[in-house]
Amino acid sequence: MKTIELKTNIMCGSCIAKVTPTLNETIGENNWQVDTQNPKKVLSVTTENLSEADVIKAVEKAGYKAEKLS
Repeated sequence: MKTIELKTNIMCGSCIAKVTPTLNETIGENNWQVDTQNPKKVLSVTTENLSEADVIKAVEKAGYKAEKLS
């Protein structure tokens, strides 16, 4: 298992509700979370086989942006 952390523009519970179906489908339920208290709105993903690019594509498919943490 590896953890991928990305900066997102997922700001609140409503945003999380919008991305949940797409991220659950791509990443799997209970394998991701967004820290909306963090100024960078960090998405943490636990996965065995997804790449960072796969996770970014899933977030973009849901209508949001994700990028590497700097």
